[in-house]
Amino acid sequence: MNIFDIMGPVMVGPSSSHTAGAARIGRLTRALLGEVPVRAEILLHGSFSATGRGHGTDRALAAGLLGMTADDPRLPQSLVLAREVGLEVTFGSVTLPHAHPNTAVLTVTGLSGRTVTVTAASLGGGRVQVTRVDDLEVSFSGDLPTLLLRNRDRPGIVAEAAHLLSAHGVNIATLHLRREGRGGLAAMVIESDQPIPEELLQALNTTDGIVSVRYLDPEGGV
Repeated sequence: MNIFDIMGPVMVGPSSSHTAGAARIGRLTRALLGEVPVRAEILLHGSFSATGRGHGTDRALAAGLLGMTADDPRLPQSLVLAREVGLEVTFGSVTLPHAHPNTAVLTVTGLSGRTVTVTAASLGGGRVQVTRVDDLEVSFSGDLPTLLLRNRDRPGIVAEAAHLLSAHGVNIATLHLRREGRGGLAAMVIESDQPIPEELLQALNTTDGIVSVRYLDPEGGV
């Protein structure tokens, strides 16, 4: 445990869960989209829906989508700033069975028309957990570089991905596998100790059997 686990993150208040965590969810969603967002539909669940506006959750999520961190002094004006740069943000409510009370579902579209839907929860102290990306159930914090690979369920694909990471000097910290059914689509969620270089992303994108690649760089920006 470090001092930030006790005191919370450096941030524009008022709440580490409703504000700092929400800003981080928005920023992680922008990173998973991989480009500048132009439209976002945000649905709030539980406490986020009930008290989020008073705690600045809406502004924090928008700030994260703009690439701001929780300590950015512009955070309270993020909805105005979003309109100024052409980012359309709408909010609504949703009820998610068994979800953490501080959960948001963000469906975001980028400049190219690319979209991503991210479900994530704010756990307190600025910590978050991503639980779904598009139709894929996941569980990661965004603290480490994270790859999300959709692939054909056939022998050798996992080994090929692991070989490519090793060849580029990237060590796997965690690896989670999931498949829809034998011989159908499967998924890998890989957290690594090192950032993923662009040439490795290109190699994964062109690997036979890998259908799509999403990359979350916790230190990067778009």
